[in-house]
Amino acid sequence: MQMSFLGAAGTVTGSKTLLSAAGRQLLIDCGAFQGIKNLRARNWAPPAFDLHRLDAVVLTHAHIDHSGYLPVLARYGFQGPVYCTAATRDLCEIMLLDSAHLEEEQADFLNRHGKSKHHPALPLFTTADARRAIGLLKPRAFDTPFAISPDIEVTFRHAGHILGAAMAQFDVGATKILFSGDLGRADDPIMPAPANPETPDYLVLESTYGDRLHDRTDPGGQLAEILHRTFARGGTVIVPAFAVGRVQSLMYWIARLKAAGEIPDIPVFLDSPMAIDVTRVYSAHLADQRLDQAQCAQMCGAATFVTSVDQSKWLDTRAMPSVIIAGSGMATGGRVLHHLKAMAGNWRNTLLFTGFQAPGTRGSTLVDGASEVKIFGEYVHVTAEVIQLDTLSAHADYAETLNWLAKFDRPVRHIFLNHGEPAASDSLRRRISERFDWPCHVVEFMEQVSLSDAGLASAHRPPPQEPGRED
Repeated sequence: MQMSFLGAAGTVTGSKTLLSAAGRQLLIDCGAFQGIKNLRARNWAPPAFDLHRLDAVVLTHAHIDHSGYLPVLARYGFQGPVYCTAATRDLCEIMLLDSAHLEEEQADFLNRHGKSKHHPALPLFTTADARRAIGLLKPRAFDTPFAISPDIEVTFRHAGHILGAAMAQFDVGATKILFSGDLGRADDPIMPAPANPETPDYLVLESTYGDRLHDRTDPGGQLAEILHRTFARGGTVIVPAFAVGRVQSLMYWIARLKAAGEIPDIPVFLDSPMAIDVTRVYSAHLADQRLDQAQCAQMCGAATFVTSVDQSKWLDTRAMPSVIIAGSGMATGGRVLHHLKAMAGNWRNTLLFTGFQAPGTRGSTLVDGASEVKIFGEYVHVTAEVIQLDTLSAHADYAETLNWLAKFDRPVRHIFLNHGEPAASDSLRRRISERFDWPCHVVEFMEQVSLSDAGLASAHRPPPQEPGRED
């Protein structure tokens, strides 16, 4: 058996791990790289494996850093099955079509304005590519093993994190390999706690927050204080939010705070067509969350859905306090950019970031205290209050991850840490070694490891591929 780490190695994006076992080649996650230009350029390189030998893809969840390269595979001719949970399938349909639209829109903008060094600028993938990828998705139930081949069985276990998120357990003969995907939190009010699967022989474990602990302050109280402070000065709260997970968490807390009379009945607008579609998906998958039907309906009704461009433009002209939730979560695109351009220069307003901001993104620049930020080719002076709210994180921190590991009933033969910035991954490696004394190392981009019954047999790191084009 062999694993090749083709993404989410030394970074939190581009999740792809190639598993070669029992004569099959399987790709666990198929994510797009996001963030700084050097990472995004990797999306343009040809697949780092023989596509004709790839038997199947197994998705842990729908976030673009785990699913966003699927249309590229489809464009290159991949026609095999892509296994995922039912909710992940529904979310991927929304997210991949939205990503394709943004890719086509960006290429058109660059061509019309002559802003690309490539002639013509091309989208990474098209709507047709996305539709081909969606057609490959094969939903499978949680906790129900399914066979990929006579010698390989896969079982999805609840990971928490977002709707439909799963750990993927591979049984290859007598050997168990577990891919954590993105681990959620035990006390998340919407998502279930990460499951306690059978102890694997090998574990590929995310390390996004391997070097920090989440603030344990009540997120409802923090959010109420931020809203009160902004409304008192007559301002609007602009929230760049991730359409899947973070938007729904915000709406859940806003609904609770309003119902308890802890915040005034200020208008809340959800200005993201994709997030609106995603929110509706929650109602169709009640079994995958903690909320019952009434609670889910209350969450979904916490905001006015903004469905047209004219309505979105009107929000920027309102003089009354409000909350505007819009994508994207790292302010890299979407309608939130128009709101930031219109409102970031007003000291009465608040820019509220509610998730991880990858280095090189506009969100990271703002959270780091920049006095100006470039939007649509122009620099916008920032005088609005900028806040990062860490209490809504959907990722386990290092203590939560260690507590999850402690539930295994025997040592893990080897742990491979991926999906983390270098400092975070190495910090988690050290903590695992100190607490459990289990073999553990941080994977590198393009690293290949061979597994044997005796443990980790060998590892080598071929030179990275040349990146492709990035407009």
